[in-house]
Amino acid sequence: MDGVDAVLCDITGDNCQTLHAVSISYPENLLSLLHSLCTPSTNELNAMATADRLVAESFARAVNVLLSETQLSSSDITAIGSHGQTIRHFPQGIELPHDVEQKGFTCQIGDPNTLAVLTGIDVIADFRRKDIALGGQGAPLVPAYHNAIFAHDTNPRVLVNIGGIANISVLAAKRDAIAPLGYDTGPGNTLMDGWIKQHLNQPYDDKGQWASTGVVSNDLLARLRADNYFHHTAPKSTGREYFNLAWLTSYLNGIASSQASTLAPQDVQATLLALTATSIADEINKQKMPKGAQVIVCGGGAFNPMLMQRIANLLPSYQVSDSHSINIHPQHVEGAAFAWLAFAHNNNIPGNVPAVTGASREAVLGIFCPAN
Repeated sequence: MDGVDAVLCDITGDNCQTLHAVSISYPENLLSLLHSLCTPSTNELNAMATADRLVAESFARAVNVLLSETQLSSSDITAIGSHGQTIRHFPQGIELPHDVEQKGFTCQIGDPNTLAVLTGIDVIADFRRKDIALGGQGAPLVPAYHNAIFAHDTNPRVLVNIGGIANISVLAAKRDAIAPLGYDTGPGNTLMDGWIKQHLNQPYDDKGQWASTGVVSNDLLARLRADNYFHHTAPKSTGREYFNLAWLTSYLNGIASSQASTLAPQDVQATLLALTATSIADEINKQKMPKGAQVIVCGGGAFNPMLMQRIANLLPSYQVSDSHSINIHPQHVEGAAFAWLAFAHNNNIPGNVPAVTGASREAVLGIFCPAN
């Protein structure tokens, strides 16, 4: 929820070229509303319906800024691929009163009708729920895009996206024609962002500077790594509904009761950074890739040199770099992925990978919302 990215892409076949991008922030009052929607509260239905429209207005503002900066008009754009803003992700379902059957679901808001009207551009949205309907996790969806655009002709690669949650895409060489693998490895930035917000009232730990002043608690790190999520086999996906400060507090309480003194906040931050790096590296090491294989990092985590260095240290036999090495800015990869999913929708190309999400079959993803 650090803002809205709009990425302009020229897509043909197996080529997706990013031409321009803009990022805008959510208004503070909307951001507060979105955070409140991530946990149960009163008037949720009214708040969600209102936020649905407001998020779409923010999306439209980002699109219109991008058009202005590139001197393009709405008629120049084939479609907007809109992921929406995730506020809940429970692919296994949750228990509810009245003894109703649990059903997995995912919820992204940002009304595509409002977005289409305010931009004059056709919108393709709601990419995840078809996969959920087919028994899948609805996530991650980026491996199909990663495989189509970034798979190397002769060498395997791993793409790592570090947003709030981190995920990996394991790409075989194109010549091998093997479907990609991928799943959420666990927390990316979400715990570090929440912890520094709580203690220093900063939205994120710029370049990992605060974490660099702390000392990793091996005891806390071991406890966190013992969490059941890290031992589940794929397909698996997660979100801030699971990895949040309440989750962290439950482990910190165990540490406090076993030690004479509690950890300093910066030590916890250093440990959270280590958790993100270690949970990513552990999963990559399981892939048994050839020595020298590329690990390419995108997303906000790519701008944290402390995190990047720790990942590289844990993967000494790999070439670790950010996505500049494959000619795309790390902040643009996720936006480009959903532009590609819109292209896939229009061209009847499946957007999910059943081996990744657990869906019963491939499917063309998204719903079409015309501007007219």
